[in-house]
Amino acid sequence: MLVDPPVCPEYCSDALQVDMVDGLVEHGWSQQNIFLPEQLRLALAAECRLLSGNGALKLAAVGRGAQRALQPDIRSDRILWLQAGQSAACDDYLQLMESLRVTLNRRLYLGLDEYESHFAFYAPGASYLKHLDRFRDDGCRTVSVVIYLNQDWLPEQGGALRLHPDGECAQDISPIGSRMVLFLSAEMLHEVLPATRDRLSLAGWFRRRP
Repeated sequence: MLVDPPVCPEYCSDALQVDMVDGLVEHGWSQQNIFLPEQLRLALAAECRLLSGNGALKLAAVGRGAQRALQPDIRSDRILWLQAGQSAACDDYLQLMESLRVTLNRRLYLGLDEYESHFAFYAPGASYLKHLDRFRDDGCRTVSVVIYLNQDWLPEQGGALRLHPDGECAQDISPIGSRMVLFLSAEMLHEVLPATRDRLSLAGWFRRRP
C-alpha cells in the first residue's frame, strides 16, 4: 500500500506537530508531507551530495559493540553523523528537531533527553533489510525519524520506506522531499527498498538517558 496523502502548504507548525504526535500514539507511526522549509531541504541535500562526493560518507555498519560489522548484504547506505556547528543548515535542522522533542515530551511524557541524526545516502540498488531501531541491550532510542531530501521523486523510482505495523498490512512510504516519518523505535519493524536513483535522507532518533 503506497501512502501519499495530500500535501500541506505549511510545515512544522505547533498544530501539525501535535497531529504527528497524536498519530504516533494511535498507530505507532505518523507522517507529515512537508516538514522542512524548501530552502532548508535544498541546503541539506546539497550538503549531503557534497559529503558523498568528497568521500566523507562511510558505509554503515550493523550490530553493536563486538558484534558491529559491515554487512552490505543487509545494509548498504553510506552515512555521516551530524554535529552541532558543522553547517548553518544542520543547525537549523537540529533546532527544528529540538522543537519537536519538546512537543513529544509535553504531549507524551517520554522523558526524551537528546536527538541524534545522520545523513543517509543510498546509491541506486542500495537497501536496508527489515529491522528494529532499538538495540536489545540499549533502550535509549525511543522515537525514530526519517526526513527525505530528494527532488522530484516519482513512485516508480522505488526507494520506499516499508513499515510493518504489528497485525496490519505493510505501509510503503515514498521518499518525497521534505516528508517526515515518525515511528516507535522499539516496536516498528521497517526496511528500505532499493531505488533506481540516488536516495537522500536524514535518519534520527529521540533518545532517553540510559
